[in-house]
Amino acid sequence: MNLFIEVVLPVFFIFFAGYVIQKWKKLDIKSVSTVAIYLLSPCLVFRTFYQANLNREYGNMVIFSLLFLFAFILLTKLYSKIMHYTGSMESGLMLSTAFMNSGNYGAPIVLFAFGEKGFAYAVTFMVLQSVIMNVFGVYYALRGQSGVKIAIKKVFEMPATYAVILALLVQFSHITVPKNVMMPIDLLADAAIPVAMLILGMQLAEIELVKMDVKNVAFATISRLMISPFIAYLILTMLGVNGLLKSVLIVLSSMPTAVTTTMYAVQFDAKPRLVSSIAFVTTLTSIVTITGLLVILK
Repeated sequence: MNLFIEVVLPVFFIFFAGYVIQKWKKLDIKSVSTVAIYLLSPCLVFRTFYQANLNREYGNMVIFSLLFLFAFILLTKLYSKIMHYTGSMESGLMLSTAFMNSGNYGAPIVLFAFGEKGFAYAVTFMVLQSVIMNVFGVYYALRGQSGVKIAIKKVFEMPATYAVILALLVQFSHITVPKNVMMPIDLLADAAIPVAMLILGMQLAEIELVKMDVKNVAFATISRLMISPFIAYLILTMLGVNGLLKSVLIVLSSMPTAVTTTMYAVQFDAKPRLVSSIAFVTTLTSIVTITGLLVILK
C-alpha cells in the first residue's frame, strides 16, 4: 500500500489534473504538446546523454528494445492468425500491444520508485522507444503504403534525435558545456516530465469510449500489462542484465499502451476506436498491475 501511495498515486494525481483541465477548458493539446516535443524533451534528452556514462548497459538496452518488440510482433501475429484477422485489425492490435507508454507514464514512475539513476535509464529507454515507435509504429499503421519511407522521415523530424546526436558529439569530444548554458537547459529539462504527464491526462480526456470490443481489448490488456513483464524478464535474463537496469526495464516494458498510437491509428485508419479503448483501459488497469509489479521488484 505504501508503494501505491508514494509512487503510483502522485503520478495519477498529475494525470488527473491534466484530465480535469482538459475536460473543463478544452485546451489546444497540440500547442502544449509542441512545446514539450520541440523544446522540453530535447533539453531532457540532451542533458541525459551528455551526463551519461555510456557503457555496455546502454548497448543491452538497445538489444532488449528490439528483441522485446519482435516478441510482441510474433505474439500479436499469432493471435491474429488464430482469430483470422488481417489488415487494419492486426495493425490496430500491433499498435496497442507492441508500444508502451514509457515516456510520460513510465519515466515518472521510475523516478519516484528508483531515483535519479533509474530515471536516467528511463529517459534513454524513452528515446529508444520514440525512435522504434516512429519507425515500426508508422509502418504497421500504414502497412504497405510507403510506410518505411514516411517512418524514417518522421525519425529525422524528431528534435530528440538531434539532441542525442549533439549530446554524444559533445561528450565524445570531451567538451564541457558552460554553466550558464546548462542552467537554462536544466530548467527546461526539469519541466519536461511534469508537462508530459499533464499532456497524457489531457489526451485521455479526449478519448471517446464507444461500445468496446471486449475480446480484443482483453487480449491487448493482458498482453500489455501481464505478459510483458514475463517476456521482459526472460529477455533480460538471457542478455545477462541484472540489478537496477533489469528492474527499470521490466517496469517500463509493463506500461500501458502508448496514447501516441491512437494518433497513428486515427491518421492511418488502423482501428482507431479499438486502439483508443485499449489505451484508456490499460492506463486505468495499470494502477493495480504496476503497483503489484513494484511490490515484487522492490
